[in-house]
Order: sequence, then structure tokens, then C-alpha cells
Amino acid sequence: MSLLNDKIRRIQGVVLLSLIVLVPFVLQAANQDKRLVLQQSKELTGRVDRPVRPVKNVILLIPDGTSLATVSAARWYQWLLNPDKPVLFIDPYLCGTVRTNSINAPIGDSAPTTSTYMTGELSRTGFVATYPPADGANDIFKVDSTKAYQPLMTVLEASRLLYGKSVGLAFTCEFPHATPADCSSHDYSRGNYDNITKQMAHNQLDVVLGGGTSFLKAEDRDFLKENGYTVQFDDLNGLRTFKGNKLWSLFGSREISFDLDRDTLKEPSLAELAGKAISILSQNKKGFFLMVEGSKVDWAAHANDPIGMMTEFLSFDRACKVALDFAKKDGNTAVIIVPDHGNSGISIGTSRMPGYDKLTKNQLFGPSLKVKKTSVGLADLLIKSPYAQRDSLFLANTGFELSEADKRLIDSMKEYTPSPVPVALRTVGGLSSYLNKVLTARSCFGFTTTGHTGEEVFLANYHPKGDIFKGVHYGFEVNDYLCSLLKLDGKLPELTKQYFAKHTDVFRGMNCSIKSPTSEAKAELTVTSGTNRLVLRQNSNVATLNGKDLQLSTVVVYVDKNQTFYLPTYLAERMK
Repeated sequence: MSLLNDKIRRIQGVVLLSLIVLVPFVLQAANQDKRLVLQQSKELTGRVDRPVRPVKNVILLIPDGTSLATVSAARWYQWLLNPDKPVLFIDPYLCGTVRTNSINAPIGDSAPTTSTYMTGELSRTGFVATYPPADGANDIFKVDSTKAYQPLMTVLEASRLLYGKSVGLAFTCEFPHATPADCSSHDYSRGNYDNITKQMAHNQLDVVLGGGTSFLKAEDRDFLKENGYTVQFDDLNGLRTFKGNKLWSLFGSREISFDLDRDTLKEPSLAELAGKAISILSQNKKGFFLMVEGSKVDWAAHANDPIGMMTEFLSFDRACKVALDFAKKDGNTAVIIVPDHGNSGISIGTSRMPGYDKLTKNQLFGPSLKVKKTSVGLADLLIKSPYAQRDSLFLANTGFELSEADKRLIDSMKEYTPSPVPVALRTVGGLSSYLNKVLTARSCFGFTTTGHTGEEVFLANYHPKGDIFKGVHYGFEVNDYLCSLLKLDGKLPELTKQYFAKHTDVFRGMNCSIKSPTSEAKAELTVTSGTNRLVLRQNSNVATLNGKDLQLSTVVVYVDKNQTFYLPTYLAERMK
């Protein structure tokens, strides 16, 4: 037994020694410089990057959480519903794919992936336009640990700062959600809506069109109005008749309804939002940058709702047409269309239906063509309708009848308020989730997850002079392309240093005191030097110098992780 133990110990020693020798090489391989890896990729694939001629206007369109199978399904769905529409509006412009990894994981969420498009730096799950801390061997590319939690300049912010371009956002989710936030705010947690909301309100965005009336607090609404903005809540006519150049127009307490469920008399389509944003922003002779997000493709994918996914993507495709039509007419506008990541692992065909690969187009897609509501919209319809109409409404909106087992289960759901079952005896929740399972069971779509997936996503591109972004790319190359279009090549890192410098560096030798944030107030930094006294507030672009308001060109960001304010370097001169 002792001989066996000795042998085991010798083997363990060899393994340990091997690990000691190998780990540095593993770490080195895992943390390669992204530009070196990019160059190697180009050499191995024979890819040649041609010069990109700048344009006056740039429109970036992002269908959130859209896997390639979603695009294929939407195209089939549209063709079968409308035989004269066999292709999508984006089809002529498809030109490549994009890898959407985070810095330390192959699968990303909207925060780090869109942040990469905006800043050129890969980041972590949940990080909004913010540099990540290092994660050892998990980091796919090298991470500079001295930059952890550093706010990063975005192409939207840089376009306004350097060239005076107008900037805007159009989307269907709530406005502080990850993708809009990535363009115009900075935080290490996408869930810090209070910080993100105030930063967006203070970041001099010319146009913000989308969902989320409940997220814009009265003080931020008043601030916007004081600074020349028109602020609209659930005002479709107001949106359509607006003639100015500064507009926040929001719909829905949280988000705009799924396009299939949308009340067209009360809520705009994404195409209408995109068109209105373009009409406002294009008034600026210096040009504009606009991000348009098809937000709720992702939401439908999380719910494994194929009807929602297909119809939301088609709604997004119509918004792409608006952008492309403008670009082709304008002659000085580039359009980039790219999802931020995949979602749900959707497949056209599923093993739960034997012989699915032999089914005709009508057998595969026929059940979906009869569905007139998303699972969320159907649940809302049933909840708001008399109990006696439930079965007929379900049949009219899905093309099939509920089983007796389905009816009993729905009756036992807490949120199904018309149910004759006493509230105290209802124990089940999730009506829309259950209805979605009932609907999906009748379809030929399969799903592997209700979360994000790591496959590459499609890339589509229009450039007025043909300087197209082709091939397979990393997410940070999307930023490279955007920077070339906007004459920002190499400028984002310098702008980050200039406008998001640490307060300890900017005010070195001066007296600095920080009032930590509370539930009632955000953090404050007070700086004194001689007779000068400067007060800077977290998430604001308004400071106070010697008792007078001082408008800043960017928002002040405070990071509690390192108790540091990030702010413009020019403030040091103001204190002399």
C-alpha cells in the first residue's frame, strides 16, 4: 500500500511540476494582444483591409439578440405570408460575420458587446462603456489592470465633441437598457439604472426615441426642458408633428409593445422612430450619428417565442429600409447593421417532431402563420377579456383550441384574473410563459436555451463609395470601421484620457474631498485651491465653480469600486 502511495505522490509531483512549467505559457497564450491576433487572422485568411473613406452621417442598426437562424426564419415567414416578398431589405447588403465575445468569455451580453462596438475595448458581462478588471487566464486578450473601471469614450460622444455632429438613439426597450446605455453612459453594472438614466439625460443627446416613461424622473425631465428639449410621454401625434432639433419622446411605462401586439394608434413602429430620428438629426449640416436598436428580438428570444422573434426582426428590417433609403438618397451616409450577440439557440427543425426534415414549407411554418399575437400579447388579451370569451379568443388568435388540461392550468394561475377559481386557491404563475410553451409545442422550432449564445452574428453594410466592411471580424473591428467613417481613427483612447481622467491626477496638489453617495443623493467631489472652490456631481455635466454653474462637455462619472471621479482634464486650468 505504501509503494502505491509513493507512486501516486511521484505522479502528483510530476503533474504539479508540469503545471508550474506550463501555466505561464497557457496564460501567455490566453492573454494575447488583440492587435497581434488580428494581424495573424488577416495573414491566415488572406484578408486585405482597404482604406475607408469618411462620411458625413453614420447609422448603426443593432437587432439585439439575433441569431442567424432568426433571420432565416423571419425571411421564410415573410415569404409565406407575402409571396411577393421573398427577400429581406438587408439581404443585398449582407457581407460578413462578427464574433461577439466578452473579454473573459466566448458568450457576451448586450452590455460588453455593444460597448465593444462603441469604444473598441472588449469588456465584461454587465459593463457599460467601461474598461474591465483583469480576470487572469480567463481573459481572451490582454487586459491592463491599471485601467479597471475606467469610463471609455464612445463613438457617439466623440462625434459630438470633436465635430459637432448631432447624435441620437432609437429603440423599443426602456431607454437605460444596455444597448442604448452603451452609447451614451458609463457604469460597471448595466442594472444601475439611476446612474445610467441621469448620465443619458446630461450627455447632450439630441434625440432619444423609445420606451421607458417611468424611468425618466421629474428632475431629469425638468433638466432636459431647461436645456431646450421637448419631452413627450405617450404622444404619438406629438412625435409625428415635432419640428425642432432636440427631442426625448418615450412610450410605455417600460417598453414599446412587441410589433405584433402594438396598438398602431398609440405606439410608433421602429421604422417610424428611425425615420423621425433621421429627419431631426439630418438638420445638422455637420452630420450625425444614430444608433437604432431592434430591442425586443432579444426579449422574444429569451422567452423562446418564435412568433415574437420573427415579427420583431421583420419590424427591425423595415427600420433598416428607412435607413438604407435615406443613405442612398443622401449620398454621404454609411449604414452598418449587426446584432450584438445570438440568443436562444433557435433552430428551424426540432427532434421532438420526427421526420421534420421532410416537412413542406407549409407544414414547417403553417402553424406560425396562424398566430396573431406574441405570447405576451395573447396573455394580456386573455387577462383583459371576459372569462366566457377566453376559448374563442385563443382559437381566433392561434388557429387551434386549448386542451382541457391547458384550461384547468390557466384557471389556476394567479395572474389570470378572470378565472372563476378563488384567488386563494390559485397557485400557478407565468401565464405568458405557459401560453408560449403551448404555442411553441405546435411549431417546428427548437431551442437550446433561454439565454444568450456564442455563435458569430451577421454583418450588413452600405457605403456610398463602396468601402464595405467584409469578412469575419472581431467586435472591436466594428469600432475600427465606425471610427474610420467618422474620422476618429486612433482618437478614442486620447479622448478617454482627456475627458475621463482620474480626479486624483487632474487635481494633484489641490484639496479634494468626496461626499459618498446616499439613498437621497449622488456622490459629490469638492475641490479647493486658493480662493477657488469647485463642486462636481456624479452623473452630471453641470459643476459649480465659486458658486456659479459651469457647463461641462461630458458627464462626470463616479466609480465607488475605487472611490474615483472621472472628469475632463481642462478643469485643472479653471482652478488656477
